[in-house]
Amino acid sequence: MKRRPVVLVTGASRGIGRAIAVRAAHDGYSVAVHYRGNDDAAAETLRLCRAAAASRAQHFSGFRADLSRARERAALTGCVIEGMGGLDALVNNAGAAPARRGDMLDTTEASFRAVLALNLHASFFLTQDFAKYRLSQSDLSPLPGGPSVLFISSVSAELASLNRPEYCVSKAGLSMTAHLWALRLAEHGIAVLELRPGIMATDMTAGVRDKYEPMISAGLVPQKRWGDGDDVARVCSAVWRGDLPFSTGAVIHVDGGLHLGRL
Repeated sequence: MKRRPVVLVTGASRGIGRAIAVRAAHDGYSVAVHYRGNDDAAAETLRLCRAAAASRAQHFSGFRADLSRARERAALTGCVIEGMGGLDALVNNAGAAPARRGDMLDTTEASFRAVLALNLHASFFLTQDFAKYRLSQSDLSPLPGGPSVLFISSVSAELASLNRPEYCVSKAGLSMTAHLWALRLAEHGIAVLELRPGIMATDMTAGVRDKYEPMISAGLVPQKRWGDGDDVARVCSAVWRGDLPFSTGAVIHVDGGLHLGRL
């Protein structure tokens, strides 16, 4: 009996990551829920995955690791493979904004290093670990769309925010990371895509909701609404399902048209 496909979602205890994990469960896949430290939030994601599951044959497990620490990040892939019986798709979603927004003249090296360590460095090397594993396998992945890596970046890869430069730099770097891995893995049948969310209703934007609400209503986002995690999760689902078989390296905007230029 063929094993269930396994999807690893980093930063899956809340927000976009949780929505992606639940969508994977809904689609019939086993899910490795990565989280950094919030046990209760991770447990809720696992509960929602089990509730959404399409089959009793699916498995859901939590994996705690601080991806900014090399030793913990390096151990994650092996732990998932051993605990889940394989690994077919990686979603690099884990990320963080700077602890404080402010004038970039006041950006500290400590903040810059911390944001890039999680948002960029960890995603590059976790993808390297995943790629080495997949290339070592002689059997085909049971995932309908084949093995894949999805990078959840941000409109901040292109749109500058002067009060959080380290975040923008990390997401611009993540975009190039997706580009590089797409080129490296294309010949091996591993799809790599970048999903670029816009203004999303998550914990990260809770503190600036009052700022963005009137701007969105006024048309900053052409579709005039906040995005949510399921908007991103549905794109992930299409990739896993095999609906984008000739699109490796694509940048998919999930932003309601925010990236569209206008006069």
